[in-house]
This record gives sequence, C-alpha cells and structure tokens, in this order.
Amino acid sequence: MRRLADDNMDSASSVSAATAPDELLARKRVLDARTGATPGFAASLREVRTWQATRLARTYDDFRTDPQYTRAIEFFLSDLSGPQDFTRRDHDLSFAWTRLERTLPQPALNVLTRAIEFEVLTAELDHAIVAQLLPGQLTDATYAAAYRAVANREHRMHQIELIVGMGRELEWMVRMPGIGLLLQLAHIPAHVAGFGALQDFLERGFAAFRDVRDTERLLDAIQERETRFMDTLLHSLCRPRGGENA
Repeated sequence: MRRLADDNMDSASSVSAATAPDELLARKRVLDARTGATPGFAASLREVRTWQATRLARTYDDFRTDPQYTRAIEFFLSDLSGPQDFTRRDHDLSFAWTRLERTLPQPALNVLTRAIEFEVLTAELDHAIVAQLLPGQLTDATYAAAYRAVANREHRMHQIELIVGMGRELEWMVRMPGIGLLLQLAHIPAHVAGFGALQDFLERGFAAFRDVRDTERLLDAIQERETRFMDTLLHSLCRPRGGENA
C-alpha cells in the first residue's frame, strides 16, 4: 500500500460530484423510506448489522488490545459500523455543508464525505443482504449465503477503500499543525450553530488517531483482512467467522 507521504492527499483533494453529500443523503433517504415501508425489515437490518459489528470486533481484537490502536479501532466500530443510528450526523452534514466547506481544512472535509459515503454504500449492501436472507434465525451460514447472493465485489472493494482512505485522512489531520487547536476552538460554536454531531465525530476521529504511531500497519491489516473475508464469502463455503487473520 502507498505511504501517506506518497499520497500527498492528491487522491482526495476535493469531493467529486459523484460523492457529493446531497446525492449521498438522497440515496440514504430512499433506503430509509423502504425500511419503514416493509414490515420486519428494520429488525432484520439491525440483526445483520449486529452480526457484522460482532465479526469486526472479533477480527480486530488484536489491534483493540494494543494501546496505540485501541481508540482507532473503537472509532471505526462505533462511528462507522454496527447498528448505530447516524441520522443526527447526516442531518448536520446536509444543514452545514456550505459553511463547513469554507471553514474546515480539506482532510477534515474528506473524512466527513468518506464517512457518509461509507454509511450509504454499507446501507445499500445491507439492504440487499436482508432481501436475500431466508426466514428464520440469522447464522453464519445464512449470512454467508445472502452475501454470496448479493455478490457485488466492486462495491465491497470500494467499502474497503473508503475505510482505508479515512484512516489516511485522519493521519494527515493529526500531522497538520494547529488542527487540534482548531477543533477545540470550533467545539462550542459548532454545537451552538446546530452541527455538533459532525464536530464530535471529527474530534473523536482526531483523538483516536493521535495515539497511533504506525498507521500503515493498521490500514494494511484492514485492507488485507477485509479483502480476504470478502473473497472467502464470495468464492467458498467456509464459515465466515472473524479472527486475527480473518
């Protein structure tokens, strides 16, 4: 994988029209409407996301128990994955994007848009999995069968790229002189202005990566383990249990 210095932020210097927040949030509203219109769908979706969160926690337990990575793993698990409700953060982004474009450094904007894109893409794939699930209790086998039925390796790979990209942006933010002070100074004004959830998200991400001394080790592991997990489910009948090397 490329080093941060090689990236020099060129690959994420601006938000493309294809991933603009308005488009992403419009896609999210369509999904939310479908969820509310289908009896039992929301419960099945929560069950799928809880299964996924448990798998991710198990897969990265070795990093979670390493003090330099603990907060970074917790940030990925609590702020990007699992059954949490991100409605407030999404609302804040829609409400405040124009102002944020004028006030936040580009890496912070990139973190926000990658997070929303990851949320929406994950939601679309999760909805597809729920639609393929057989009636009854969710198990490793039924999840794997639904995952294979959905397939869509291209979008799965993009999920992984978004997570790795966010890690690189957060590392860059930590290295930027003065950004920690900027986030501190913006805390109260952001909450007063009505987009505190976004501000808190950025602060948690910044704090999580401030402890990390070797970001590449973590990002390499995410790239390798998630790609292997994906390929295992798509191309074999192996049970999809997570672990240090899953």
